[in-house]
Amino acid sequence: MMRVSSPPVGRPSLASFWHDLPREGRLLLSTVIVEFLGTGLVMPFTVVYLSEVRRFGLEQAGALLAIPAVVGLLVVGPAGTVIDRVGARRVVLATLCCLVVSSTVLAFATTPAVAAVGLAFLGMGHGVSWPAANALIGSVIPSGLRQRYFGINFTLLNLGIGIGGVLGGRLVDVTRPGTFTALYLLDAATYLAPVAILLGPLRHASGKVEAHAEEALPGVTYAVLLRDRRLLTLLGMSLVAAFVGYAQLNSGMPAFARAAGGVSTEAIGYAFGVNTLVIVLLQLVVLQRIEGRRRTRVAMVMALTWGLSWLLLGATALVPGTVAAVVLLAGFAGVFGLGETMLQPTLAAMTNDLSPDHLRGRYNALGSLTFQLAFVAGPLVAGLLIGRGLAVAYVGLLVAGCAVLAWAALLTERRLPPHVNGLRLPRRSHADGVSVRPGERHTLADGTPRGGTSPNSPRVGMQQG
Repeated sequence: MMRVSSPPVGRPSLASFWHDLPREGRLLLSTVIVEFLGTGLVMPFTVVYLSEVRRFGLEQAGALLAIPAVVGLLVVGPAGTVIDRVGARRVVLATLCCLVVSSTVLAFATTPAVAAVGLAFLGMGHGVSWPAANALIGSVIPSGLRQRYFGINFTLLNLGIGIGGVLGGRLVDVTRPGTFTALYLLDAATYLAPVAILLGPLRHASGKVEAHAEEALPGVTYAVLLRDRRLLTLLGMSLVAAFVGYAQLNSGMPAFARAAGGVSTEAIGYAFGVNTLVIVLLQLVVLQRIEGRRRTRVAMVMALTWGLSWLLLGATALVPGTVAAVVLLAGFAGVFGLGETMLQPTLAAMTNDLSPDHLRGRYNALGSLTFQLAFVAGPLVAGLLIGRGLAVAYVGLLVAGCAVLAWAALLTERRLPPHVNGLRLPRRSHADGVSVRPGERHTLADGTPRGGTSPNSPRVGMQQG
């Protein structure tokens, strides 16, 4: 991997991570594989289930599958405020209950109306789960461990999805609807593991932080937060990364591979398998390499990596329907997965290190909103360009988007305090005219408090990502 900056002396090893991790963090990591094994069981087969098993038709199934994105977009803003007011633990519990209801309803969804209800609960659960879980992680995991925590959490998440996908593929049969019903009920059951952890050993970890007297100002709204240029540029970088990343991986890539690359659905499935394998094998290696380096520089390397991956995908159109196209698609998936190992540990860590403790829910909600917007826009753009035979334009747009992502990372670097950007400073430094130590409280230009507690101060709360 490209060298992005000189690592600080005494960079902690991954071997010390588990020893340094608070008890709450260990408990939360213990349920990740089980929870996302259920996701892997059903995620690849939902469109098949709705269109072929329940016989709703592909067009109606596509319309139904837009419901979670729309609902998620509507609930994420209010959810951030609720997280800050009632505590992240309660909100995570609520999202897990929504997901249990969603999977149970979908298991017996014999009509489009019932399926729509199940998918609406899915949108509520997924729309809120990311900011709530990240707020809990930020409240229980010290700043110096967050980057590694997010990376390891992402590894376990992908391992669970990968195992679930393999099991699901072997269990389901479109001629036997009962196999899909069983799959969705198994998915619902997997959410009971984190529920048990939250109601049991972590019942006192609220994830709620009371504002200090000087911070308890009226009118700290989203509009006020968005006046901060540091947060605004970070959100801009997040939006571009989501658009050229996951929004296209889940929609544009399969469509391009089929329409322009002429590869089979089986080859697309193998590509996703390669993607998961690369993440599981390389995430810990990448974490060790990027520890203590500027996170924005890592994002620049990620942008270059993703740009290369989209060129590999574009090359499948030069040899459509051949073994070479399948190999190129697998190469795309692997290189894209390498980029993912750089995104997950850094972006969430920057958001939580920038956030004041008592506003962590709203900061993470804004970060989640950028992904929701990308997931709405991404499929629309991909469908428009690929559907009209503009394959070259589609690939060109994504490669150009990766260049914009690298520029956005550079702009973000100029505005972030060094400790938010992953550097550990032995003495006071200056960022945008504000003198701070890592974790020290500071304010926005308009006087709104920013910052957090000292890395050595007590923390409350807890996970998931």
